[in-house]
Formats: sequence, structure tokens, C-alpha cells
Amino acid sequence: MLAGVISNDDVSAAADRIAGRVRPVAVADAGPRLHLALEHLQHTGTFKARGALNFTTATFGRAGADGTAGPAGAARTAGVALASGGNAGLACAWAAGQAGVRATVFVPTTAPAVKVRRLRALGADVRPVGAEYAEAAAAAAAFCAATGAVASHAYDHPLISAGAGTLVAEVLAARPGVTTLVVAVGGGGLFAGVCAAAAAHGVRVVGVEPEGSRALAAALAAGRPVDVTVDSVAADSLGARRIAVEALRWAQRDHARAVTVPDAAITTARRRLWEEHRLVVEHGAATAVAALDSGAYRPEPAERVCVVLCGANTDPADLGERG
Repeated sequence: MLAGVISNDDVSAAADRIAGRVRPVAVADAGPRLHLALEHLQHTGTFKARGALNFTTATFGRAGADGTAGPAGAARTAGVALASGGNAGLACAWAAGQAGVRATVFVPTTAPAVKVRRLRALGADVRPVGAEYAEAAAAAAAFCAATGAVASHAYDHPLISAGAGTLVAEVLAARPGVTTLVVAVGGGGLFAGVCAAAAAHGVRVVGVEPEGSRALAAALAAGRPVDVTVDSVAADSLGARRIAVEALRWAQRDHARAVTVPDAAITTARRRLWEEHRLVVEHGAATAVAALDSGAYRPEPAERVCVVLCGANTDPADLGERG
């Protein structure tokens, strides 16, 4: 694997590495040619458990019955660290526990309280820094340089992306006729991994961003990753200021497409998932559904679409019945 470049071979290797240790994705039918991949039921509530477990296993090995793992040098003492809006941190803390190492997670001060509570419950050392992900990321990088902790990443790492891509084979095994996968895009880790796997199966990938957090759209327009302003209801999980280079590389392929949706469509889609299907998801997951609901992506008649519901770390209090 070249740095930052993944292929379906890397996704297959990740699938072998995490086999039997993540929950196989459940797929539900939501219409004649529409399916929902319920990845919000994954360990820690998001697909990110896949990439985090792939990363920690490749880096530290697996914890044995006595709580130890294979040697990984001085880094084992310092553990692993990363910045996260919450979901990647939860996955990292969980996966670090599987490897028997500590996790230090830097989060923006705006991270939802529900995610911070769960991080601490998983044993993570949680350090709030700055109002945006980028500020937390800078603090995480400084921490790794000072302590020797292994630097993980919320999305921009080949092991993280390859792990995320493992859900594709599971979806296709459950629904072999699927022609199109629709996924939300923040920093692009899920998008890159899914694109790498989907390319080997002849499956299209549609990446969906909030209009107020459009790092991929901006990169496609500029021809390179650029910084964007982040202002969206889904910013806690899709709030990356800059897209990963690997995600841009895959977005420029023929089997990929990128669209954006307004916040109003995201909140409407989230509520509809609850009211019609009794599915509680975060705004980031609803972003993918909003592409279909709003018409930002209109499938051809022959397409069979599967939307990935990527996360459920949310406060459901605002989903109560309306009078």
C-alpha cells in the first residue's frame, strides 16, 4: 500500500484483519429499488469502527486473553491519539481497547455532549480544543510529536479508508443487484474506501455533502483540496475543513459522483427516517438520504440504490412526535 493510495486489495486485507470482530452490516428494503445499509448499528454507532480496528490491529496487533498484544515498540506505552468530532474518537477508543492501548482524543469544544460522554465511558482521555475539527487536529499532532503516541486520523489514512470500504462486499452479499451506493462525505474516508471497493465490482458511488460543509465539491472545482468554511447542522460528523487527497482522487473517477444538499433537506430526511422507519440517525447519516429525497441525485430507472446510514451518535430528543 502506497501512502494515501488504496485499492480493493487493501480493502480485502482489511476485511481479513477485522473478520469476526465487527458487526456485519444489515440491509433493509425501503422501496422497490431502494435499500438502506444500517451501519449505524455498528460498534460505537458508526462505520468508523471498521477503519479504527483495521488501524489499531495493523499497528499494535491484537490483545490476547491476558490483555497483552504483540510488540509495537515504545509507541505502545504512549498509545494512539487523534482529533475527532466524536465518531472517529469513539471508534478509536473502542479499537484501542481491543489492542490493549490507551487512546487520547482531541475534540472541538462544540462536540456533542452525548459523544463526549461515550468517549469517556470507553476509557479515552478526552481533550477539548478549539471550536472546529482543524484546531483539535493541530493539538493532536503536537501531542503525538511530544509524547510519541501513534497518530491516527479521523479519515485521511489508508488503513482507515480501507477498513471503511469493507462494508461494500457485505452490502453486495446481502443485495447482489445493487448498482449504486450513496454515502455521506465529510473528510472523505468512507467515500474513498467505498469507491476503492466499488470500482472492483462495477458499482457507482454517490458522495453527498451538506451545502455548508462542501470540502469535496470545492476540491473538485479547484482541482486540489482547499480549505472551506464549515457551517452545517451535520458539522459534528461532516465538518472537515479540507477533503482527503485520496477522496478527491476517487471522486475524479468515472464511477463516482458528488452532490450537495441543504441543511433543510438533511433535517427533513432525518425526521422522515424516524417517522416512517423508526430509525434514529445523526444528521450526517441523514445527509445521504437527503440526496434522494431532495432530488440532488435522481437514479435512472434501472438503478438499484443502497444508501449507507453511517452513524447514530445523536440526541433523539428532537425526534418526538409533532402535534
